[in-house]
Amino acid sequence: MCVFEYYTKAAELGSEDAHYQLSVVYHEGNGVEKDKEKDLHHLEEAAIDGHPAARYNLACYEGTNGRHERAGKHWIIAANLGDDGSIERLKSGYKARLVSKDDFAAALRAHQATADARKIPKREAAVFAIEILQS
Repeated sequence: MCVFEYYTKAAELGSEDAHYQLSVVYHEGNGVEKDKEKDLHHLEEAAIDGHPAARYNLACYEGTNGRHERAGKHWIIAANLGDDGSIERLKSGYKARLVSKDDFAAALRAHQATADARKIPKREAAVFAIEILQS
């Protein structure tokens, strides 16, 4: 079984990362023919399931196609999921007056909360490891 088949099976079982990886495969044509429809299908599935990079890529796709309001909404969701690139895009949008101050501030707070939540388990694991080493 090749990697593509594993991704396909994992996507069928609901893996958002597998959907994201399949979107990349179809976007770049790695081992398969490039297929924009399949690329977007897997990108949307991954984004719906909470994959931050997929949501970011959907925002870029929407922005490239002139749907800036939709792009902004995708970047806000991706920022809420902790995506750093989306915060940068929203910052640029705010400076260009395409994103409201309230939307940018809310996304920034949610992004920071997500970043803080990720640090806690790492910090706890480090403290636990130090305690074990000291005993």
